[in-house]
Amino acid sequence: MAVDPRHVLAGFLTLTMFVMLGHMIKRDHFDSIQEKNPDAQDARFDDAKVSQQSHVTVLKVKKGPWTDDGQELKTCWTQPSLDEEERSKGFVVFSLSTGPEFHISQIADAVVVARYLGATLVLPDIRGSKPTDTRKFEDIYDVEKFIRSLDGVVRVALDQPAEITAQNLPFVRVPNRVTDDYIANRIEPIFRTKGTIRLVTYFTSANMRKSEEKSNLNSVACLATFATLELKPEVQEVVDSMVERLRTLSRRSDGQFIAVDLRAELLEKKGCHGKTKNCYSAQEIAVFLSKIGFDKDATIYLTQSRWDNSLDALKELFPKTYTKEGIMPADKKAKFLSPEASEFEKVIDFYVCSQSEVFVPAISGLFYANVAGKRIASGKTQILVPAYIPGSSASSNEFISRYVSEKNHLAYSCFC
Repeated sequence: MAVDPRHVLAGFLTLTMFVMLGHMIKRDHFDSIQEKNPDAQDARFDDAKVSQQSHVTVLKVKKGPWTDDGQELKTCWTQPSLDEEERSKGFVVFSLSTGPEFHISQIADAVVVARYLGATLVLPDIRGSKPTDTRKFEDIYDVEKFIRSLDGVVRVALDQPAEITAQNLPFVRVPNRVTDDYIANRIEPIFRTKGTIRLVTYFTSANMRKSEEKSNLNSVACLATFATLELKPEVQEVVDSMVERLRTLSRRSDGQFIAVDLRAELLEKKGCHGKTKNCYSAQEIAVFLSKIGFDKDATIYLTQSRWDNSLDALKELFPKTYTKEGIMPADKKAKFLSPEASEFEKVIDFYVCSQSEVFVPAISGLFYANVAGKRIASGKTQILVPAYIPGSSASSNEFISRYVSEKNHLAYSCFC
């Protein structure tokens, strides 16, 4: 008797639905929690969740769970303007530190504070992990773009006025995503007395969920977060060349590649064991990607700078796994991959992870949260949060970041 192909397909789809349901019931989910330290490095993963509303569409012509990008979102904030009477003679001084995921938040807080106070914002320097590791803003970012984006919002001074010294400059600690009330009660009195302040942002949480609280500064925060920072052309060219190289290596997946934020030295510090996980090892990532359907030919980019033996388990399952050392143009390594180039390395990782077709955060924290924001704005919403899969396979849709499936990222407040 001939078998009707439609009956076979219906049976297969029914079985698949039961398998997916089983995984959803068994899987532990992890909510974001408050940070215990100022660097906000121990925040748990934002839950991944299947969502019928997700606009990620599975492609039928590619092997594996690759998806089409969504449409790039449009800004829905209003361009702020600054009246002359709102301006003061004071300055807001600050520095960028720790990496691009922190730079974005530090810029946003400084702009919001300067706007509220009517102060002039002094172009920040960039400070690394060592006291002697200091760079100019223009070493990494496009100064003209930064100033132009803030035209009519806040005034920007290229240099700190000579009369302002470290001795007479009061330091003011500011929580990330500072509120109007905090500025009015904790910052403005000091500013009105001293005339100039140095801001130091601290991070109480690593999540970037949108807030329901309404503020007159929402548009300023959106603009500062998503429209002020661009790489200087020289650095952008390095990122572009690396992305192009990864796409060339991904011919069998139509030029698509996976970026995984996985840094061996950080995994060792955090510890990735226990029931409540906030990071995953190379072996766990390899098993996860394999079980959700990625083929061994998939090209994977790791944020690890140089190869480490702990990554071997990932390369065994996915031979086309690379670090910056294997992808960066040889003539660029002396400047961008030297022991003194840690800030360049972090920036390159951030922007490559923002452009890949798939992003997998093996480590929770602000890097994941702010990469997710850039990806959401550009329509690249295939962000897969890893988890233990008890069976032999699972649908990748089960692991879409909650930032996307529930549309609860700050980016959804700023883009339409």
